[in-house]
Parts: sequence; structure tokens; C-alpha cells
Amino acid sequence: MGQSILRMRVAQILLVAVVTAVAGEFKINPFDGDIFRIAMGSSAFLLFLLLMRQLPYISTGIATGVVVLLFRTAMDAVEGSGLTFEQSLNSHFSAMVYYIVFALLMHAIKSRLDTFHPLVLGAVAALIDLLSNEMELLTRLIVLDSASFRLNEWTYLMAIAVLRTYFTTGVYSSISVSQMRIREREQNERIEQMLGFGSGLYGEVFYLKKSIGTLENVTLNSFELYRHLKAGEGPEPYSRQVLDITQQIHEVKKDSQRILAGLVKLVEREVTGDMPLSGVLRFTVKSNAKYAEMLGKQINFHIHITSDYTTDSYIPLLTLLNNLTANAVEVIKRKGSINLDAYEKDGMTIFTVTDSGAGIQKRDLELLFEPGFTTKFDEEGIAATGIGLSHVRDIVNMFEGTINVQPASHAGGAMFQIIVPSAKLRKEE
Repeated sequence: MGQSILRMRVAQILLVAVVTAVAGEFKINPFDGDIFRIAMGSSAFLLFLLLMRQLPYISTGIATGVVVLLFRTAMDAVEGSGLTFEQSLNSHFSAMVYYIVFALLMHAIKSRLDTFHPLVLGAVAALIDLLSNEMELLTRLIVLDSASFRLNEWTYLMAIAVLRTYFTTGVYSSISVSQMRIREREQNERIEQMLGFGSGLYGEVFYLKKSIGTLENVTLNSFELYRHLKAGEGPEPYSRQVLDITQQIHEVKKDSQRILAGLVKLVEREVTGDMPLSGVLRFTVKSNAKYAEMLGKQINFHIHITSDYTTDSYIPLLTLLNNLTANAVEVIKRKGSINLDAYEKDGMTIFTVTDSGAGIQKRDLELLFEPGFTTKFDEEGIAATGIGLSHVRDIVNMFEGTINVQPASHAGGAMFQIIVPSAKLRKEE
């Protein structure tokens, strides 16, 4: 898992370096000769850094600088510039310094990029471009003993930097707005789907309430019949009461069948769209943070995900993770922490929900996922329904996965681990 992520990062860095080196050949030479080049490579490099925040900026800058140096040196040899290999390296060494300094300065503001207004981002990028150019000039002065530029040339250089960076940040802003609109549209579609589920479930709840009321009457009539029979009274006067109980039970059966058919229809309804695993975990944390706040508990939630891909099975995945997380919120007394992790190993996607609660007794482990079993009681000693973990187990079985539970640490707490084949979750492209 770790090696695959590392290989992907290396491939992305090499892609940035190669494309930047090629783009650097589309250049503007504002000065006589080839003393200094203002190329489109810096614009491409800035755009890559803005769009690919997951890359390590410093490593990317070093790799890009080295590739640009080797690429331009190779181009000199191909074009027959007449320079020796050493002279060519010296001539382009300053370009490598430019990209390294640029990446270092961008790394310094990386955490604040999203807080900048587009106009401010353009100004900051222009300043970084100018400082990087200055370091390039200084390097060229040291390596090649080149003369410094005149004032009008510096003014032209600053104007080019401003135009170049504002053009790049403008392209980046356009891409960001487009992505936001796509995400908003997908979110609206999910909201419409959830509203559809909610409206359908509302009708089923109505029938369920009716069935519960009927069951209560059956219970009362059955107890009344039992009391009379125990008193030794003959069965004849109560034949009508037995018939009423039978009719009520039949009514409950019909309503239950109606509810089952409606719920099955809702569950089997085709759900379009997809969601990344990181989005599933963030939604789980967001909803349960509100739940913890409602219960008056101070709980710190932490997410750690090393493998992120899109899945079209996000609704059942949300159901089981939300159930486990809600249970973790409930077992924590007043303060605590809950960790949600997701990673891949040997073709399996592994989710863990770890809490700092009181933990689970060994004697309860065998019965933990059985319907009706619970270890949670309210202040009046009334037990919870105990259907949550059995439901989680059924969803995991649907994915052909397994679920394990073990103590989180010696200090207490519990960790639920869900192991599901990645092929069952990953959306087919």
C-alpha cells in the first residue's frame, strides 16, 4: 500500500518536471542574446503546484530543477550550440536554482493558499516569481560572472512576472470554480436522492406506527385472556376474544408485509453518483460531532486515510461507519476521542473506528453482534434495542467482508475493524 502511493507520487513529480521542462522551451527573451529567459515553464510549474496540493513542494521543486537542467543541456547538445557539457551545465544551472527557490517559497505559503483572494494570490505569486528570478540572476552572476541588468530591464522583468502569474492564477481560479460547480451539482443530486428516501420512509413509518399500536392491543387482549383462563373460567365466553386477537395478528402481518415491500423498494432503488472514501469519513465525523454535541459530550474526532478512491456504495458504507461511530460516541462518558482510519492492504480496504471509552469485556465478544444484545443502559436502567451492531455485521457480510473487535489499548477503549475487498467498493471506471 505504502509503496504504491510512493510510486504514484514519484510519477506525478516526474510528470510535473517533464512538462515544465518542455513548456520552458516556449519562451520570451526580453534581453539581447540568451542571457536570461522568461519561459512558460514557470507558469506551468505554478499551475501544477496550485492544482496538485498533495505533492511535496520542495521535492517537486528539486526534481523539476534537475530535469530542467538536464533537458536544456541535452537540447544544447542536440542543437549543436558549440558549448561543452560543462559549459552547458553552468549556463543552465541558474534555471535549476529558480525552480528550487520558487518551490521553497511556495511551500512557505502552502497552508494559506486557500485563504488568499485570487487577486492577492496573483500578487503573492508574482512576488515569489520576482524573488526566484533574483536568485537566478545572482546565481548566474556568481557562476558566469554576468553583468547586472539595467533599471529598464528590471522593470520589464517585473511586468512580465506580474502578467505571467496573474494569467496562471486566473486559469487556476477558473478551474477551481468549475470544480466547485461540479461538486455542488453532485451534492444537490445526493440531497435529492436523500429527500426521495426520506419521503418514502415517512410513509413506511406511518404503517409501522399502526402495526405497533395493533401489537399493543394484541398484548393487552392476550394478557386479559390469560388472566381469565388462569382464573378457571371456561373458554366459551372468550372465543370471540381469541378471534379478535387472530384478526389483529393478521392485520399486523399485512401491514408488516406492506412495510417490508416498501423498504425493499427503497433499498433496491438505484442510487447514482459516487463519493470518495475521504468524503464518507468526513461526513461520518461531521454528523457524529453534532450527535456528541447534542449529548453534551466533548469528543475529539481524528481522520487518517492513506488510500482514497471513489465508491458508488457510499450509502451502505455510510450506514455502517455512522453506526459504529455513533456507538463510540455513546460509550464515551463525557470526554474522549474517536479515530477513523482507512487504508488498503493486499487488495482489501480496511476501516477502523477506535474510541477511548470503557472498552468491551471479553465475555461479551461472542454475543456482541447478536440481535438484541446490548451493554448500553440509560439512567433508568432501560437497555438499548441492540440492533445496531447486528445490522453492521449484515452490511459487512453483504460486501463479503469481515468485522473484528478488540481492545484499543491497555488504557481502555475498543477498536472495530472492518475488512472489505476493495473490488467491492471501488467504482469501476
